[in-house]
Amino acid sequence: MRVKTGLEVFLRDPSLIDGMRVGLITNYTAVDSELVHLKDLLVSRANANLVAIFAPEHGFWGSAQAGEYVKDEFDEETGVPIKSLYRPAGRVEGPEYVVDSILAEEARSPLSDSLEEVEALIFDIQDIGTRVYTYIWTMALSMKTSAKLDKLYIVLDRPNPINGVAVEGYKLDVRFRSFVGMFPIAMRHGMTVGELALLFNEKHGIGTDLRVVTMEGWKRSMWYDQTGLPWVSPSPNIPTLDTALVYPGTVLFEGTNISEGRGTTRPFEIIGAPWINGKKLARRLRELDLPGTLFREVRFVPTFSKYKGEECRGVQIHVTDRELFKPFLVALCLLGEVMRENPEKVEWVERPGGGYYFDYLVGNGDVRRALEQGSDPLELYDEAKASAEEFKVERGEFLLY
Repeated sequence: MRVKTGLEVFLRDPSLIDGMRVGLITNYTAVDSELVHLKDLLVSRANANLVAIFAPEHGFWGSAQAGEYVKDEFDEETGVPIKSLYRPAGRVEGPEYVVDSILAEEARSPLSDSLEEVEALIFDIQDIGTRVYTYIWTMALSMKTSAKLDKLYIVLDRPNPINGVAVEGYKLDVRFRSFVGMFPIAMRHGMTVGELALLFNEKHGIGTDLRVVTMEGWKRSMWYDQTGLPWVSPSPNIPTLDTALVYPGTVLFEGTNISEGRGTTRPFEIIGAPWINGKKLARRLRELDLPGTLFREVRFVPTFSKYKGEECRGVQIHVTDRELFKPFLVALCLLGEVMRENPEKVEWVERPGGGYYFDYLVGNGDVRRALEQGSDPLELYDEAKASAEEFKVERGEFLLY
């Protein structure tokens, strides 16, 4: 049986918003099983007045790369304004990263004056199940604004594409709060956006008038390709479900001078730099016998981002059994091996004002220092595993499926 998303369930009876002025927090991923978009379905099927659309990182159409400024525009069909919720607070020179400051959070949530005419907000965006993916923090910030202004906040739930069972990686240390992590959840959190909304609202005290429209037919063990729903790439550098699966680990390379494969057709699956010995790296990683994965020596030339136009050498991660594969473990081991062979070459991306972007990605300041001191990545993973188990217990009361 095909899964029915929160959008499809909601449209069977949209009376919750009858006669209301509605704002959508959404992008191009908010489609039904026939690939018809939420805004079009709302206009044709609901007795409500669509007055504003708010777009997250990458913009409404997903045409902006990571960290790029997203401008306001108008929807050509309806004339409704599309207002950007994404205003990068700063930018690292070189790699195309967003450097986030939680102090700039108002620039990433619907501004109060934009909501004067809105009575209800509907959030519908496809997430990929990783703490540092910014859509869930756009949701959290807009929920805060909704609470302040006493607006109805509706979340139309969607599948976690990499299943809702596996939880992996450190919980965020709140000293490292940013727009890639505001609340202490695990890197691979194993929750849907609706479940996260409940957790944010109740456990972290947002307190907005929240309604979550649940899916029908989704089970926690499901991968996206088992839902019967068409895959829509959630952002420019997550083209496939394979990418979404490796991302909770290899996104850590964004905090280094090692390419995470941006500018190739296999972002986050290909890792390398001009100074890496790919053959030796692949051999060393194979010797670790990590579950559900193999490594292949590769060479690649990024068309943008790090090492644009330069030949990089490294490895491609091949997932052989996704039920066994542990992306966070693989990334720690991969980074550890690169650092062991190239201790003078690996650099950390610094944040303006101090600190390292890697720490904000991994969720604490300890992992970077431990790797610098030559700690065994397998021992670090045991620590991360304990942290993930803590979160797995904490999330329990908010699970809907």
